[in-house]
Amino acid sequence: MRGKRNKKASTKKDLIFDILNYSFLFIIMVATLFPFLNVLAISLNESTDTVRGGIYVWPREFTFNNYLEIMKYDNLVTGFMNSVLRTVIGTIVGLFAQAMVAFTLSRRDFQARKFVSTFLVLTMYFSGGLIPGYMLIRDLGLMNSFWVYILPGLINAFNIIIIRSFMEGLPYSLQESAKVDGANDFTIFYRIILPICKPVLATIALFIAVGQWNSWFDTYLYNSMNENLTTLQYELMKILDNTSIGGSMDANQMKPNEEQLNQVSPESIKMAITMVTVVPIILVYPFIQKYFIQGMTLGAVKQ
Repeated sequence: MRGKRNKKASTKKDLIFDILNYSFLFIIMVATLFPFLNVLAISLNESTDTVRGGIYVWPREFTFNNYLEIMKYDNLVTGFMNSVLRTVIGTIVGLFAQAMVAFTLSRRDFQARKFVSTFLVLTMYFSGGLIPGYMLIRDLGLMNSFWVYILPGLINAFNIIIIRSFMEGLPYSLQESAKVDGANDFTIFYRIILPICKPVLATIALFIAVGQWNSWFDTYLYNSMNENLTTLQYELMKILDNTSIGGSMDANQMKPNEEQLNQVSPESIKMAITMVTVVPIILVYPFIQKYFIQGMTLGAVKQ
């Protein structure tokens, strides 16, 4: 009888715990999804109706006019292609370069590792400023060039420190064994270290990709006069700036279009721009989710 009572009490405690646990997770899910769904609902709602307010997670008058209005602007397709190109190239090249630097700094036989690490940390706190940076880019001949999106951000001190810390946690005997078998440093890096570092590399790749995709200020500074090198974020920034001034702007004459002014509102255009900006980079997450899981469980199993 006591065993049955204890079993029933244990079952009730487990049930209460499950209810509280699921309720807490449900609240977190709602708090996380609500802002995104609210932005999506406003972007899909008719503009004049949006001004009335009261839209939460479902559009009251469904329409695609806000997105169609954005698509009317010139250079949007060119900007999208350049943004995708800079994100792909910048992520691959930047990740490889930063991983190589991190691997060098993680090596115990690299005598200047402390000096270089200190120098990298200092760059996180001190910089030359905007004007010296602009003059440097100009003197290097990177103005009106696609490579201004890639080369200046090739090395990131914060990312290197994260990768280096991960590599320092790996057994150094792996490298020693590979050296005994005749492998050189590049072979050790490419065939041994990189496959083991997939979780941290996936994380850093996401950091780099998000930074490249969201960047627009470098386009404004260095390539604003070249329409062939414009980016999606820069074009969307111009649309947002124009609609904030006074309704939709005609892209050629930069004057308000009265007919379009009555059809769209700055709030609707702003939300549509937000969705256009966020959705493409969100689609990357499912492809690297497994690497995040590996990173969390990497030290959970001991042999």
